[in-house]
Amino acid sequence: MCGIVGYVGDKQAEQVVIDGLRRLEYRGYDSAGVALVVDGQIAYDKKAGKLSNLEGALASSPLAASTTGIGHTRWATHGAPTDNNAHPHLGATGRVALVHNGIIENYAQIRSKLEAAGLEMRSETDTEVAAQLLEVELLACNDLTEAMQATCRQLQGAFTLVAVDSKDPSRVVAARRNSPLVVGLGKGENFLGSDVAAFIEHTREALELGQDQVVTITREGVAVSDFHGAPAEGKHYHVDWDLSAAEKDGYDWFMRKEIFEQPRAIADALLGRHDTSGALQLDEVRISDEELRSIDKIIIVACGTAFYAGLVAKYAIEHWARIPCEVELSHEFRYRDPILTRNTLVVAVSQSGETADTLMALRHARAQGSKVLAICNTNGSTIPREADAVIYTHAGPEIGVASTKGFLTQLIASYLLGLYLAELRGMKYGEEVAAIVRELADAPGHVQRLLDNADEIYDLAGRLADAKSVLFLGRHVGFPVALEGALKLKELAYIHAEGFAAGELKHGPIALIEEGLPVFCVIPPAGRDQLRDKMVSAIQEIRARGARTIVLAEDGDEEVTAFADEVIRLPRVSTLLQPLVSTVPLQLFACELATKMGHDVDQPRNLAKSVTVE
Repeated sequence: MCGIVGYVGDKQAEQVVIDGLRRLEYRGYDSAGVALVVDGQIAYDKKAGKLSNLEGALASSPLAASTTGIGHTRWATHGAPTDNNAHPHLGATGRVALVHNGIIENYAQIRSKLEAAGLEMRSETDTEVAAQLLEVELLACNDLTEAMQATCRQLQGAFTLVAVDSKDPSRVVAARRNSPLVVGLGKGENFLGSDVAAFIEHTREALELGQDQVVTITREGVAVSDFHGAPAEGKHYHVDWDLSAAEKDGYDWFMRKEIFEQPRAIADALLGRHDTSGALQLDEVRISDEELRSIDKIIIVACGTAFYAGLVAKYAIEHWARIPCEVELSHEFRYRDPILTRNTLVVAVSQSGETADTLMALRHARAQGSKVLAICNTNGSTIPREADAVIYTHAGPEIGVASTKGFLTQLIASYLLGLYLAELRGMKYGEEVAAIVRELADAPGHVQRLLDNADEIYDLAGRLADAKSVLFLGRHVGFPVALEGALKLKELAYIHAEGFAAGELKHGPIALIEEGLPVFCVIPPAGRDQLRDKMVSAIQEIRARGARTIVLAEDGDEEVTAFADEVIRLPRVSTLLQPLVSTVPLQLFACELATKMGHDVDQPRNLAKSVTVE
């Protein structure tokens, strides 16, 4: 949500900033703007709508050349997505330009004070309040860094602020609290971005910032402090992917490219998971073996697709490690006063590592004395930084708003966690764990086989392009798959889609069944005969009432063909691992159906990649 770029160097800042914003478009936005420091003044432009609107305006009325600038793509919170509410916002005299990600919770009180002092607000946004306040502080001290520190001490909420001073083209100053910001380290130039995609074209060296920190970038270097001016340090890291990983590589959508990257992503997620003795290892663990052995309850907190990964994780962890496991929506978790102890392990799942609801849940858990383990894709992001342990999913950049490889690699991380705990607690022998890991290692090949047959799914999507509603049914780990399949269709095709546990049909949802209604049915693998029989019974019930049944069944299961209008064949895997293969056809279907309907698959309406406000 919201993309931020800052630059100081010897290149033309306007182009650097615009290019960075283009690489951040995946985050979701409804307006864009840029501000440059030019001859003692702020030159800026901003437009509602797509970045192309801003680029068109700059082409017809270019800003003067500058080597210092900031840019922003906005997701509207306070005020409608208009030119006037777009960022950047300026102070009263135009000396300061500021862009902002997040929400300033006490903006109304600050606005009232500023207006009482005679300042006039020109927009509906909380961002302008910060810009006006920053300029007041700057006029008092004449130093943008000090002014930023003073401003942040007065703000409440979650925010990233990035600003320039028209009288000082040598620097860009930024601050963060509960909102993403990373520094790009160049030679004779430095960068700021909501994530590393903003500057990956120029450098792969980055600096992660801590909570409540202010950073000043100049050509010569980077200085970090806390909100009170005390020196602080960021953590340097190297970005292990390059610009080509964020390009489409000939695919029509980033999402489709990312679906087809899943075999590689799964393989990468499994790399380096053994120590020299053959025991499983995680990425970073600051929890002792003794503490992990004493865990008597696990609570998984997540939102959206990550929540569905957590539902699968519950089955695996309870089955393998024999630890009671709950799965909670992050935004509900801390408000219901959950029972947490030092023997509770909270697992926070977030692709971006900046999901505000999940971050707040993590902090609540730690405040109660519980240990927290993060499952995350983004190195250096806030959630893994604040957790006691982390399993990185190593999926590489995921640009499409609707998560695909993020979900499958979260499943891999969840399986690894379950096996790690089972091994540590003596619930499984090393040979048993190794056998499951070997089966996981076969998953990239299984997924590739499904992708090789994608045309069959595309053909099905073409035949169902006029569908107004689609249902998804599953049992056991097939239930979270059904939920995820329905979510993808809602996100991308904007049609009614629901996922149900098949046993719930008779308790109400069967009333939705009507002639011709497409229903995807995930059949449990062989070896789960009781579940499988009940699933087949559910298919018979809905088909008798006119449903068009699309059955996902493993190779060799011929019995289901008598009850299926369409059959999608899945590679044979063990029950707990089936989501790795059964999810893929549903991803392909949603992507293709949305394409047939003429929708923007990578940037679905009303959605942002990372939800960074609670």
